[in-house]
Order: sequence, then C-alpha cells, then structure tokens
Amino acid sequence: MRISCKSRRNLNIVRWGAAFLALSGTISALAAVTAQAGGPSGDPGREKPTIVLVHGAFADASSWNGVVERLQKNGYRVAAPANPLRGIPQDSTYLASFLKSVEGPIVLVGHSYGGEVISQAAVGNDNVKALVYINAIMPDVGESFSSLSAKFAPPELTKALKQVPFRNGDGTTGTDVYVQPDRLHLVFAEDLPTSQTDILAATQRPIAMSAFTDKLTGAAWRNKPVYALVGKQDRAINPSLERFEAKRANARKTVEIDSSHVSLLSQPQAVENLIVVAVEDYLRK
Repeated sequence: MRISCKSRRNLNIVRWGAAFLALSGTISALAAVTAQAGGPSGDPGREKPTIVLVHGAFADASSWNGVVERLQKNGYRVAAPANPLRGIPQDSTYLASFLKSVEGPIVLVGHSYGGEVISQAAVGNDNVKALVYINAIMPDVGESFSSLSAKFAPPELTKALKQVPFRNGDGTTGTDVYVQPDRLHLVFAEDLPTSQTDILAATQRPIAMSAFTDKLTGAAWRNKPVYALVGKQDRAINPSLERFEAKRANARKTVEIDSSHVSLLSQPQAVENLIVVAVEDYLRK
C-alpha cells in the first residue's frame, strides 16, 4: 500500500512528538535525581554561600577531607583554613581576617574547639549567614572552655592529656597540650580503626593550654542561625554539654548520631547533611 506525502508528514510529526515526550521525561527524571543528590537548591536569585570549615584541637584541616569531598561533589564552594590553636584571642582574630577575604555569604562550621573560635570570629561579620557546630564547644561571652565544661561531668579525655612546655623565638614560654598517644583511640576516636588512630596520635597538633581558660568576648551564636551535631559516644566533650549548648543557642536543627568526638572523620555524610540543611535554609529565606 502506498502512503501519500501528506500521510508521511503526519507520521513523522507523530514520531517526533513521541521522541520529544520521551526526552522530556528523561530530563525530568534526571532533574529529580539531581535534586535528591543533595546539591544546592533554593532561591536561584540568592548567591550560594561559601562553606568555611574550622578544625579543632589535636587536628588540622585534613580532618575535614571526607566532608570537603562530599560538599565539592555536590557543587559547593569550600574552604578549610588552618586553625593556629594558640588560644581564643589569636585564633579568632586570625579566622576573622580570613573570613574578610571570602566574597559573598558564608556558612561557618566549627568542630570541637573550633566552635569557640567561630563564635568569636563571626561577631560583626554580616556575611556569615549561619553557624554549624560539630561536637563543639560554644561558650557565651565571659565563659571559657573550662568554666562551661565544669557544669557537667568531665569527659574521659581530661584524664588522657599530656603537657609539653615550649619556648618561642622571643624567649617567652608556654605549655602545649597533647592527647596521650596510647589513649587517643579510646577517648577521642573510638569509632575509627586503630590503624587510623595510630596515625592521628603521631601527627596530632597540640593546643596551647591557655586556650582552655580564655574567655570569649563575643558570641555570634546569639544572633545568627545555629545548627548542631551531637556525638552520643563523645568522650572528649560531654554529650550533655553539647545538648545544653544547642538548646541555649536555640538551634534551628540539632542532630544526634552514634559517633565519637571525630564525627567529621567517622561519619562525614551525617556532617555534610547538616551543613547542607543550614545552606538550604539560608537559600530559602
């Protein structure tokens, strides 16, 4: 049977229409998958923030590697500057100067002692849109790590510290604090394999003893959105203290997970998930 030219044209139109619908369905499905993957979303007119990650005591910026990898894979800009670990006045001033070099909005994240540092460094910086605390210390103005921690039972870490005197080039002296290498696995990172904690013990960066008694002169969590992660098996900071801090700061979201103090190493996906919540809350405003 012969098909007229008009019939062939109509048939081609039908075929092209079916192909277009199939392609549209594929694109829609891909869009849904991308949205579920955890990438940036929200108001397309609002600039997406840079995520700045601040490590705590006995660590360096590489402790964020697993979190950084996930955030970058999902399209976020990330920076993880070094925290000098020389005490609140020095460290918060150093971080505040770094933050001024970051253009646009910032979501600022602190682990452990890094929570104190971000609290003071973010004061007066309108570009910091949210604060995320991971197994962190969050003193108020006039409080120190020691005075805040004294409200709760001391964690096991306090019995596993080692003091090492040091001398500066100008002749001044001080005391560094380390975790006893043979105790680090138990009191700091019990949910990591010993093959990894042995390396952490050997490469740990000390914190100046003065950092434990330095009092905060500013607490940005009082007027910025707060998000908190509590490690229920934390032996370096009492989990009850972490819960108290989150409640006092009126945290918009508090997540509790079965992790040691180093959740950013043992459960980086849970840490990334909370950071993304903070980012997306900002983008939805």
